[in-house]
Amino acid sequence: MAGQEFGHHLGLPRALSGLPLSPLVPGYGALAVAQHTAGLRHLGEALGASPTGLRVLDGLYVPAGPRGRRRVDGPFLDSLARGPGPAAALAARMAALHRGDPQALRRVVLYQLICLLQDRPTSRRAHVAAELGVHPDEVAGLVAAARLRPALDRRGRDAAESLADAHEQRRLHRLRALFDRLPADGGDPALTALRTEVSERLAVVDEALRSARRAEERGDREAAGGACLTALGEAADDRRALGSLVRLHRPGPHDPPLLDAELRSGDVELTWKDPDGTPGDWRLLRLQRTEGGRSAVRSVSGADPTPAGTVRDRQAALGSTVRYAALPLREGRVAGPPLVSRRLLVAPEVGGAALTDGPGRIVGSWQPPAGVDEVTVERTGSRGGTGQLESRSDGFTATGLPAGAHAFRIVCHYRAPDGDRVGSPGVSVTGTVHPWPEPVRTLTARSEGGSLRFAWTGGRNAEVRLLVWPGRAPAPGTELRTGELPPAPGWPGRAGVLCPPAGTRAEVTAVAVLGARALAGPGVAVEAVHAVPSLAAIRLPDGQAQVTLDWPEDAGHLVVTWDGAEGSGERTLTAHAYRRGGLRLPVGPGAVRIRAATVPRVPGAVVVVPDAAETLLPPDTAVSYHLVRAPRRLLGRGRPLLRVSLSASGPPGNVPEFVCVARSGTLRPRSIADGTTVLRIAGPDLARRGTVEQELPASPCPAPYTLRGFLLGEHAALVRLEEPSLASLVVR
Repeated sequence: MAGQEFGHHLGLPRALSGLPLSPLVPGYGALAVAQHTAGLRHLGEALGASPTGLRVLDGLYVPAGPRGRRRVDGPFLDSLARGPGPAAALAARMAALHRGDPQALRRVVLYQLICLLQDRPTSRRAHVAAELGVHPDEVAGLVAAARLRPALDRRGRDAAESLADAHEQRRLHRLRALFDRLPADGGDPALTALRTEVSERLAVVDEALRSARRAEERGDREAAGGACLTALGEAADDRRALGSLVRLHRPGPHDPPLLDAELRSGDVELTWKDPDGTPGDWRLLRLQRTEGGRSAVRSVSGADPTPAGTVRDRQAALGSTVRYAALPLREGRVAGPPLVSRRLLVAPEVGGAALTDGPGRIVGSWQPPAGVDEVTVERTGSRGGTGQLESRSDGFTATGLPAGAHAFRIVCHYRAPDGDRVGSPGVSVTGTVHPWPEPVRTLTARSEGGSLRFAWTGGRNAEVRLLVWPGRAPAPGTELRTGELPPAPGWPGRAGVLCPPAGTRAEVTAVAVLGARALAGPGVAVEAVHAVPSLAAIRLPDGQAQVTLDWPEDAGHLVVTWDGAEGSGERTLTAHAYRRGGLRLPVGPGAVRIRAATVPRVPGAVVVVPDAAETLLPPDTAVSYHLVRAPRRLLGRGRPLLRVSLSASGPPGNVPEFVCVARSGTLRPRSIADGTTVLRIAGPDLARRGTVEQELPASPCPAPYTLRGFLLGEHAALVRLEEPSLASLVVR
């Protein structure tokens, strides 16, 4: 079957040798991810071959023309990378791979095709090879290659595809472990050569470590370090060499570490500088113990390689003890002794620990770190005793404490990777229990005229302040700081007696103060109402009184009361009703005292009521007068008399002066100034005598004239004037 077997074009019919057991290209994992993202089964599909035109056995070719073929080389891949379609980016990767090794691309394609065929039944492999785009002349040879090359399971393929990366990173021990997953004789000469190289280099490593051990035994630390660097340069993952270097260069008890490792919230912060001042790359490693107690070395994520400066390690396991080493690199190789940190317990402490004292109590609070298993608190009293306290994840409360200083140690506990419970070094905080005042237990207020007298119980040995809070008053027993208290309300008065200004509606709270600490006490609602500015009343003929007053500021309702010989009463009045219809009270004819006061607005408040506005309305009093004409005499008539009488339902009050005015004609005088005064009777005389008769002067004005009486004085409105008919007051 000439032309169908691998090696035919080399003159070796039916010879199948040198089949790739591994791609052996660095970065194969990323290349495979890009290939699968592009939807390709194997890398050869990105070359644009016809459905069955790909040749791989004697080199990598694609069809060119009706019968020709073209080798896949650098120019071909570059032109493919410049073309359209999703395969262009993948072709660029393939071009870079070809420039590094012209045989690498063919090796990868052949490796992938063999693996794809080995995943299918033997009877189906020829058909599958054709479906994968293999040229018909090479289908039989590729099927034979799949039959002859050892088949790899998933674990073996992972090892085969990781070899080149481990070799590039000089991880010889990793390479040796990967070789153990592969057949010892897989028929791949490149893999056999790599095995030989790794064995030889590991022998060099072992010899360098023996030299380092001998140098260390004779006290030559510099020679021991140099030999360890040689071993580490050959095998970058040699833990023995790294451990010896860390031991040789770790800082002493009093030496400042050149690699500073500080525990932060959620990570470890690493800081270092280039010792010689020349910037370069560094490899950061974390040294720790695994769950089985074995030493483990891990690269710090995102910091391989990295320039000197500050790096955060977010992968350090909580509860573990770690040490860090920074290795200087030159062209990817370790170029000098490492910088080594001190050992660090990855057990973050609580953040923002704060203590607040209360009466015989200290309350602690903090922010618990992420991943903490438990937070414990131990107290050291002023007398040296210790005790464990019950605590929460974010705080604790210690009660029954005497006044004085108290120390607390807050420890965070974590579950280490091996399952052990590990505690942090702990944070020590000190708080002081200060003397607190005795709280005010009760508060009462009593109105005394225009002031309030307060009384309270409790608050012994403390200053009791009566305060009005700008907002809602704190609940009784609330612990306060003196600096938080509002100022005194500024009302006039003295201790225990306050005179709130009119219009005040507030809650007065008693607060016990001792030094810088205070306790809120109970409160009392108080209200100081506005006084009624003025009040007056006049009698009406029907036994009622017309009341006039000035409405006080900010008053919603007034209560008007009256008290007299005929009885008493009360009426609540609104401003709207008063302005619309005034106020009439059924007071009767007797003397009556009328009072008006503002109705409080705050239910249950202690009310400060100023002196109520009041007026005394005397009994119903009337003054009447009429003209008594002189009887006829022999020589003519005498002068007429004016009889003035006072009548009252009770002892009269202040009686106004009575004045009689005459005006020529038969028209009634309109006012006291609209005529000539003909008669005056003083109020006290009228009150004393009851009825007074007095002659009119002779011809006070030309006849006929008309008389009219008036009441004068401040009490004139309180006395009713009864006037006779107009015709009876005309003198002719």
